[in-house]
Amino acid sequence: MNKIVLSALAALTIGTIGASASDVKFYTDANGQVFTTPAEGRTEVVSKETSVFANSSKLEFSGEHYLGYTYKSTSDLKQSDETAHGLTTPLGDKVGTTNGNFEMRRNYVQAKAFVLDDPKSYFRVTLDATLDANNYQEVIVKYAYLYLNEVLPYTGVEFGQAHRPWIDYEEHNAWFYRSISKVLTEADETANLSNSADLGVNFQTKTDYFTSEVGLFNGEGYHGKDGAASHNGITDKLGTGNSLEWRLTGAMLGNGKTHRNPIKDTYFDASFWGQYNAKNSTNLNADKQASDYKIYGLHTVYNMPSLLLSAQYIKAENDNKDGGVVASTTSAYNKNGNGYSVNATYRMGANYQYEILARADGWTAKKDGFDDLSTNNYIYGAAWKQNKNFKWLLTGQTFKAKDHANYAGTVVQDWTAGMLTAQVSW
Repeated sequence: MNKIVLSALAALTIGTIGASASDVKFYTDANGQVFTTPAEGRTEVVSKETSVFANSSKLEFSGEHYLGYTYKSTSDLKQSDETAHGLTTPLGDKVGTTNGNFEMRRNYVQAKAFVLDDPKSYFRVTLDATLDANNYQEVIVKYAYLYLNEVLPYTGVEFGQAHRPWIDYEEHNAWFYRSISKVLTEADETANLSNSADLGVNFQTKTDYFTSEVGLFNGEGYHGKDGAASHNGITDKLGTGNSLEWRLTGAMLGNGKTHRNPIKDTYFDASFWGQYNAKNSTNLNADKQASDYKIYGLHTVYNMPSLLLSAQYIKAENDNKDGGVVASTTSAYNKNGNGYSVNATYRMGANYQYEILARADGWTAKKDGFDDLSTNNYIYGAAWKQNKNFKWLLTGQTFKAKDHANYAGTVVQDWTAGMLTAQVSW
């Protein structure tokens, strides 16, 4: 009986899809067996199609999902390890721990509605389901913008909660492993200078040998707080300024106008990018007032189907870098310093479906009158692209803080992790 029910359900499902796709008809007999040709004793499976309605010429849906397991071990930290620098959190004995956890790292679901006559213009919204700081599941809006194609020659514009100029470029041309680690600019293990989306406007130019993005944003990013707030009865000018951001890229081998496929295309890019972020709420001085910071970056990437090599250098300057001995100036180290990132991928197999990857990051946080704080981050491992929608990754990561403090002057422990990751796209 169970087989008959399952067979009938399968026939109904296949019939629904098949009838709309290629007009194939399905039939079942008294035993529940499925056939594609009519005969005596066989009954045609009849299905009703359900329509999806929208006030646009076309809808497109897609998704990106990062699921995994991480086994992480942190190192012991002893108060005697402290060196003479002004940490915002006192050092003390911290016992190392070891634990393993299954993770829902990110779940992106995206819809595009083509609402204008131009077939290349659309409205996009991307929802991101993840875990917050308290491990509660939450859904946030990652992107919500209107894209207008060629408002200027070779130039389109995003308006709304849009891409910021740098991170999306790097993740689609030089570092294809967002499922295991953010890039140097965004990662907590390194600089944590910026993130990938914000409310604003972004002009995107594409030609064969030159591409660029230039935008004006709130500056705090899609997680940040913008606007005035109250602190101890005093109104703080949090996030009252904007951020001018840019990326200028020379595509030395051409094809800058196209969407690159790393296992098919050969390209060599060199980029200069940065931000001038004014009165930002994540950059507070001793009086809890917002102040400015600047980021400048140089990046290059060479890719051919079997090999990718990439390197970059970043420098950040924070108006609070002379924060002195005021303990509350936690941002004096934050967003002030310099660092580098290099990564390589070697691909093999008949369809380049196997990959060996490695990356090394270094960041030195600076604060006038105090020691520099240096951290190093190493990522290594292998990946298997099972098909066009599905990739497995088995990787490791090692984090070391030379002076037991990170980019913000907060005490941290060294750690090592092993990760199994399933990366799904559709």
